[in-house]
Amino acid sequence: MAEKPHPQLQPILELLEDTPNLEDVGVADARELFDATATFTQLHEVHDEYDTTVGGADGELDARVYRPGEGDRPVLVYFHGGGFVVGSLDTHDNVCQRLAQESGWTVVSVDYRLAPEHPFPAPLEDADAAVRSVAADPNAVDGNGTVAVGGDSAGAALSAAVSLLNRDRDRDATTDETGVDIAHQVLFYPVCGSPFEEYPSREANAEGYFLERDTMLWFDAQYVQSPVHHRNEYLAPLLCEDLSGLPPATVVTAGFDPLRDEGEVYAEALAADGVEVDHAAYDAMIHGFVSFTGMVDAADDAIRVAASGLEAARE
Repeated sequence: MAEKPHPQLQPILELLEDTPNLEDVGVADARELFDATATFTQLHEVHDEYDTTVGGADGELDARVYRPGEGDRPVLVYFHGGGFVVGSLDTHDNVCQRLAQESGWTVVSVDYRLAPEHPFPAPLEDADAAVRSVAADPNAVDGNGTVAVGGDSAGAALSAAVSLLNRDRDRDATTDETGVDIAHQVLFYPVCGSPFEEYPSREANAEGYFLERDTMLWFDAQYVQSPVHHRNEYLAPLLCEDLSGLPPATVVTAGFDPLRDEGEVYAEALAADGVEVDHAAYDAMIHGFVSFTGMVDAADDAIRVAASGLEAARE
């Protein structure tokens, strides 16, 4: 374990020191502050990038398509991070651009509904509907029928839950509805743990490394507005006792991240149940580091790791 974050992160951490805590400014201002973080990330060119819509659980959802080249390609449906409360298509432009460049997959970024206006399970229902929409009509985004899911933080949680939900559809004898055949899941520092379990990384990294414990508690209060959900496996996939039959996964964790331990435990649990897992641990990184592609070497490496998993899923 590294003693402190990598020096490449120091300018970023210094900028973040002057940014108010999201939980202190209210939802509207928190969204503006988070959107502003995109101004100090580096954008990348792709062959073609355009806005469209995909089906959601309660109407059409805004989406952005990143095509790395001509022709039909496999599609990665991507969900942005932001604690289910903040974040947008714009805040994750660069991550999606790099994923498309490096993997050769078309990336479709989905702007799912956010809490507190739309608490759990609405964002998950949107994510699931979006994946089913892309799978049902791949031609709409020049897809070839192969679909994967991915995301960071909250978006990774949605990706893990969508994978569970579609696996469970195929196991449910009470319905004829079939699940989408998801080829791979890309999980950058997923939030997937139970609120009833203490993880040492949540305490050790509670302050000073971008994502802080108080902010996480605030996100949770906006997203989970009834305690009856806290034992829901689709909210906290680590509650699931059987992870067999899930798609192969790339799991990326960061050493100075409150979510480090649950990401590691989830990767171990997937592997223990026979799921093919590539777990890449970046001990000197903080939560959100993949957003600093072109600025932080580990971010570009994590993109390459994810692209390698997608390449294997293509075959």
